[in-house]
Amino acid sequence: MPSLKEIKGRIASVNSTRKITSAMKMVASSKLHHAQVAIQNMLPYETMLEHILKSFLAAEAEAQTIYDQERDVKRVALVVYSSNSSLCGGFNSNVIKMMMNAVKELSDVIGPDNVEVYPIGRKVAEKARKLGYNVKCDLADMVDHPNVKQCIDLAMELGERFAKGEIDKVELIYHHFKSAGSQILTHKTFLPIDIESELKSDHERDLTSNVVTKQAQDYLKKRQKVRETKSADEVKPLNDNFIVEPDMHTVLSLLIPKLAHLMLYTALLDSVASEHAARMVAMQTATDNADELLRQLNLQYNKSRQQAITSELLDIVGGSINN
Repeated sequence: MPSLKEIKGRIASVNSTRKITSAMKMVASSKLHHAQVAIQNMLPYETMLEHILKSFLAAEAEAQTIYDQERDVKRVALVVYSSNSSLCGGFNSNVIKMMMNAVKELSDVIGPDNVEVYPIGRKVAEKARKLGYNVKCDLADMVDHPNVKQCIDLAMELGERFAKGEIDKVELIYHHFKSAGSQILTHKTFLPIDIESELKSDHERDLTSNVVTKQAQDYLKKRQKVRETKSADEVKPLNDNFIVEPDMHTVLSLLIPKLAHLMLYTALLDSVASEHAARMVAMQTATDNADELLRQLNLQYNKSRQQAITSELLDIVGGSINN
């Protein structure tokens, strides 16, 4: 059995760790609030623009561009989002696992040299280089300071390479932020533009709460059941009566690049918010575990202390009887 001094040392150590995890939980909660505000301000614009463009491409026969035409896939680029730091549960490991599975599946078809990785986040960049993947650039600073300018540059680079035929498909791997208690690992196509996804797109989110509770989970399940029970006649048909001014080429040349960089920016904000939510949950769990460990250590300390006092009393009583 450990001595009283050893138990006191463990209690002090757990207390120090608990203070750190509690502080990190509060910091993550604050950062999550700012990330939620960023998504809430940008999401309606991005959602409506995506709906307008995809509806337009689906309805207009003349609205055919190189960016929505599928072709034989010979070279693929993967844009993978992760965090720059750890202590966020399985956030990074889940992204890395999906990236490895995607690279393996594509390598079996087109070869490992034809799969390019654009890592956004230090953790996925380090893992990709360690595995020997074809890493094209390092965009770790985008995670700490999300900005539209870098997303525009990346979207232009990917768009130009796609138009020239250097790559035939671009895919995104990131965490989709639904709420503080739900982050969905997502693997979607960036280029060519997936028009069919417009009919089954889902942008409903709970961006108002950063508290992970059973009620929040029940709320998300209830909303999912409501969506599943909607009948087909409630779905509004696409408007196929568009008047294009000044001409088709000008409209598409403006809308497609804007949608491209907004999709990258939305995925970045999704990933950042999911990271903070995952870290908040992980640090809350660590704090709860520290509280439970402190309870057990205090109980053990009190028992050992009581046993030491009883032993000393028995020694005193035994000595007085012998005298």
